[in-house]
Amino acid sequence: MGRHTPPAKSVSKGARCTPREREAPLAWLTASTQQLLDALREAGQDRGCWTCWGTSQSPQTAGAVARHQLQEISLHTYDAQIAMGTPQPLPDEVALDGVDEFLFTCSATTSPWPHKPGAVDRHAAAGRSWRLSVSAGGARITRLPTPGTMPATTAGEGPDAADASLRGTASAPVLALHGRTPMDSLKLEGDRHLVHLRHAWDPDKEDAAMRHIHGASGAGKAARLRVLQPAWRIRKRSGFAGSRSTT
Repeated sequence: MGRHTPPAKSVSKGARCTPREREAPLAWLTASTQQLLDALREAGQDRGCWTCWGTSQSPQTAGAVARHQLQEISLHTYDAQIAMGTPQPLPDEVALDGVDEFLFTCSATTSPWPHKPGAVDRHAAAGRSWRLSVSAGGARITRLPTPGTMPATTAGEGPDAADASLRGTASAPVLALHGRTPMDSLKLEGDRHLVHLRHAWDPDKEDAAMRHIHGASGAGKAARLRVLQPAWRIRKRSGFAGSRSTT
């Protein structure tokens, strides 16, 4: 019997297929990037659009998407450099905007913080600083005056001081936020446990788990709670309550 050849999959008009030839990916990436740029320019930076960060402090606009895509390509350029064994620090301007964009887009949330309220400052050597405050109202970001904290005190000291602070070069904070370098690459002062709890917190997973519980009734809800509680106790004893996914 002759070998059966399956029919080619249909592709919607205008859709781009991922190239398989070794020479094609660069041209494909260039064309795809141009397609994105054309769409963003046509939309205009203030036009509203769907995003995956609805409850954050970043706007849901085409301009915010363009900013996010710049950070994506910068980070994955660094990934490619790692693969080649020649990683380079991100340009200062891109790295500093990367910290700002990550905090306002990925860290800010209205999901309730399940622990004692606190605040963590992040300082980049180039003179930019941010404060992340966590409470029952969620996680909110504040840009701090340059330079230093507000006021300029050691972490944990003074009525307006943060509970902890992290310091590094311009590039180090954003690479640590995205999980490319360990948190140990930053100088940590103050409450180490709070920093670890915040770094491990995944509000999206916790929200999904609570929706799953509340969607049940009676015996079903009790059973789901019994399944979830042991794992939560283990994570709580270890000081980690899950891990927030990044790019």
